[in-house]
Amino acid sequence: MTLRFDRQGLIPAVIQDDESNEVLMVAFMNEEALRLTRQTGYTHFYSRSRQTIWRKGEQSGNAQQVRAIFVNCEENSLLIRVVQQGGAACHEGYRSCYYRRLLPDDRYELVAARLFDPAAVYGSGSTSPSQQPQPASSNQAEPSAGALAAEAHQPVQAAPPPPPGGSQAEAALSQELERLLRQLYLAYQYLRDHDLSEQSHTSRLLQEHNPAYLLGRLADELQELAGVLQGTHRHQGLQADTILEGSQVGYWLMLLAATYRLQYDDFLPHQALLAGYHSVLSEEQAIEQQQACLSALASTEEARLIEGLGLGFALIGRACALAGLSPLEPARDDLEQMRRKGLIS
Repeated sequence: MTLRFDRQGLIPAVIQDDESNEVLMVAFMNEEALRLTRQTGYTHFYSRSRQTIWRKGEQSGNAQQVRAIFVNCEENSLLIRVVQQGGAACHEGYRSCYYRRLLPDDRYELVAARLFDPAAVYGSGSTSPSQQPQPASSNQAEPSAGALAAEAHQPVQAAPPPPPGGSQAEAALSQELERLLRQLYLAYQYLRDHDLSEQSHTSRLLQEHNPAYLLGRLADELQELAGVLQGTHRHQGLQADTILEGSQVGYWLMLLAATYRLQYDDFLPHQALLAGYHSVLSEEQAIEQQQACLSALASTEEARLIEGLGLGFALIGRACALAGLSPLEPARDDLEQMRRKGLIS
């Protein structure tokens, strides 16, 4: 078998109903998840957020019995035909994950009936194994399960007022954020300068020096972060999802900076993040900033790269403000994950 897994050891798998041909979901597999799928006859996937293998239906009972596995022409994706047990494949309680139609005016139209209540199946404050992000500390209380259900498809409307400019608390916040982000960037520089590819996907990515790939992943995560704020991309809840996606955006920004061998003082991400935290941007302006960020980072000119990094970190700050989070939370989450992997002490 010559399947082409991506740089993180993953391959996308499209799951299709064997009887109706309906596309039920798309998820990722690593080699072990694929082996278990073939060995057991039931789909197993790899959770990128939890970095662990999970069996479809292990919580909900909505397992998928495999009928056949197909490989595409480039050997970089799978099509798996299944018998869907329990009726619903989507962790939101729908038959298929594709239960909304995109309209010409960019609104979503609901086109399917919900078959089960996710809160009743997974419990309040939790979701399916594929979607549950890593635990993250927060100084803000999470919304109740009822509030999460009510806000599930509603965009965030307003940000909390920023602390008074130039205050002692603001200075302390800036210093702590700089400390966290400097520590993170030093770790990424070390993984770039020391080939630890066998232990670290991040080191392998930095050894490959492929900014086009990093930029593509950044674009995906920026879109998901925007979706969290718009209410169209939700897993566990507004705050947890903002931490998860905000830390992912910061991760790809840092990897781009390290790949281009910029020094921390060249782009000062803590300043850009705090500027975004205190900014007041409409949704349309944020979309324009996202596009400007990607455009600038597609350049090889240092000034443009620094501009793009600043715009990206500012979007993280804006997201934290809209979610009612401290701007420290995404960086804290990243550092905690690196500690769990043994990459920093």
